[in-house]
Amino acid sequence: GEVVRADRLMHGKVSAIHHDGRDIFAGLENPFTATRYHSLIVRWESLPEQFEVSAWTADPDFPRELMGIRHRTYPLFGVQFHPESYLTEAGYGLLRNFLRVPVPACSS
Repeated sequence: GEVVRADRLMHGKVSAIHHDGRDIFAGLENPFTATRYHSLIVRWESLPEQFEVSAWTADPDFPRELMGIRHRTYPLFGVQFHPESYLTEAGYGLLRNFLRVPVPACSS
């Protein structure tokens, strides 16, 4: 995907994160508040077809921003916020869910 400058800096700010409730987001409040530290974002329209959007912002005063992606085939996930931050309400649950994602065994 194409990485571009965000419309606003999000250094140490919190946002409501909406999600699809699957995989790492299973069982989490929707939306939940998360801490953001970034000035760049992935342009929604440029996301490669191998990935799907799993989380986003929905601030009425700003364009919707991509906050989470997952690979359609492999157990690969990415988020644009800090789950480990104490201001991220669902951080512990998100990390717990990530550790429970089944990983396919490798063959030699």
